[in-house]
Amino acid sequence: MKIIKNPSRSNWKEILARPTSDISEMENVVKPILEEIKKSGDTALDRYCQKFDGIGIEDVRIASDQISKSEESISEELKSAIDQAAINIRKFHESQVVEEKEVETMPGVTCYRKSVGIEKVGLYIPGGTAPLFSTILMLAIPAKIAGCKEIILCTPPNVKSGVHPAMLYAAKVAGVSEIYKIGGAQAIAAMAYGTQSVPQVYKIFGPGNQFVTAAKQLLNSEGVAIDMPAGPSEVLVYAGEGADPEFIAADLLSQAEHGVDSQVVFVTVEEDMIQKVQNELTIQLEKLPRKNLAEKALENSMSIFMRDEKNAIELINSYAPEHLILCGKNADEISGEIINAGSVFIGNYTPESAGDYASGTNHTLPTNGFARAYSGVSVDSFVKKITFQKITEKGLRNIGNTVMEMAEAENLDAHKNAVKVRLSKLASND
Repeated sequence: MKIIKNPSRSNWKEILARPTSDISEMENVVKPILEEIKKSGDTALDRYCQKFDGIGIEDVRIASDQISKSEESISEELKSAIDQAAINIRKFHESQVVEEKEVETMPGVTCYRKSVGIEKVGLYIPGGTAPLFSTILMLAIPAKIAGCKEIILCTPPNVKSGVHPAMLYAAKVAGVSEIYKIGGAQAIAAMAYGTQSVPQVYKIFGPGNQFVTAAKQLLNSEGVAIDMPAGPSEVLVYAGEGADPEFIAADLLSQAEHGVDSQVVFVTVEEDMIQKVQNELTIQLEKLPRKNLAEKALENSMSIFMRDEKNAIELINSYAPEHLILCGKNADEISGEIINAGSVFIGNYTPESAGDYASGTNHTLPTNGFARAYSGVSVDSFVKKITFQKITEKGLRNIGNTVMEMAEAENLDAHKNAVKVRLSKLASND
């Protein structure tokens, strides 16, 4: 990891830049895939599935009995872990459902809001270098809580043209029965446009590689809803007095092993902590099966010493990390100063991996600085808010002049007349 000491504020943007690729290159590859599937449906989808996934269109849908029997192919320990994670995730997300109240803004004028589940949603779950069954729980459980009627799941097949049984069991636990063995941009296109084999959805969720991200962003520009802009995963670990270098190194590596384009950042006000963490990284790295991936990710990463806590917090908020771990004695106090982050992990005994799997919070989070304006996935991500209003005769008399005055000032006479004719009829009935 690069070591940077007391960087000038004017250099923060430069040193905190993410190692992202040129999205235009990805779009040039992805756009023809989207266009062909939009135009030709299954015919184009079959061609891309055979080319990239090694499977024909007739074999992409996973049978329901294969999903129902999936638990027979995983250990009891893993089954129990998935069950426990699902319980925690469901409990946390159910707490997000709030009953809206009717509000009388003035006598006779009542307004309220109703949350309605998005009818059809698509979930993309990467296969790649690891079967990310935890992401199924993170997306499908809040979708079910929100009341989505149709949940479509796409995931690339493995080298045996199958899907890991843990993926199928997680889908079963979360209540998903429509699963397709389709990966990459072709999966995103199939869900966005719909084909003879894959139903169309109204909003697409889930992480993926840069081709998947490019596909989602291109479709978003066409009006297809997506969860959020997302790029390679990232973590920032802050260490104050009392932080444990062994824990910090473990957290940094847990993020670095995601892939070569992941970024990890270590920020501290304890100057000697940088070398202690570096020593631990060297020790722990040797034991990792994904050592090569983690090593390359660390090359894009940095350790930053800040002269005081105030500047450190400002740098953290400027970076807006996807994951933020706060270590040390005053972690709770510092957490109150955080305004830009996807998810925050407080204290020496709160590793990011707990949130990634089982504490209950969602791990689908904004990356690349989007935490300045975007939230992570929640039940709200799967609903639309519809406002309602009802005005009585008394209410129209109360609000009518206000509406007519404003409409007239904007030269919208028909708007004014819509109120005027009603008030006139009320007056004639008095």
